[in-house]
Amino acid sequence: MLRDDLVRATMDDFRRIVQALRTSHRAAENADMTGAQLFVLSVLNDAEEAVSVGDVAREAQTDPSTASVVVGRLVDAGYIRRRGSAQDLRRVELSLTARGRAALRKIGQTAPQRRLAGALQNLRPSDARTLARTLRQITAEMGLAAAPAPMMFDEEPKRRKRKR
Repeated sequence: MLRDDLVRATMDDFRRIVQALRTSHRAAENADMTGAQLFVLSVLNDAEEAVSVGDVAREAQTDPSTASVVVGRLVDAGYIRRRGSAQDLRRVELSLTARGRAALRKIGQTAPQRRLAGALQNLRPSDARTLARTLRQITAEMGLAAAPAPMMFDEEPKRRKRKR
């Protein structure tokens, strides 16, 4: 494959990923939440057992303090509830509320961020190392290597103007 063809194919794959993420983010915004919040709701919805902030952070491949901020906003908005574990007093468990389940039904899709994380998790270790090294090089050349890396689409949604 010629270099220009390879670059174009790679850009096309990035475009497909970004488009899927953007579409999900817009669907979340229509429910007055962020893409990161949709991600967390999706994790809780698909869980077969109790979920902690640490579990959410592992799913998102981020640190617990970053996940905790998103979880806190969802608790404040009434989408999820926190309660202490009956088995381990140090553990806080998260679950969807009726409002959280309704929001997921309204949005009608899962977070492509989870599919992306799963696809990365399924790479052979050698491919994962190559991809990580390549992305570090790209972000460095773009001047982004030191930029913060919050959960994707964690900015607050724009409030829609209500029709009168």
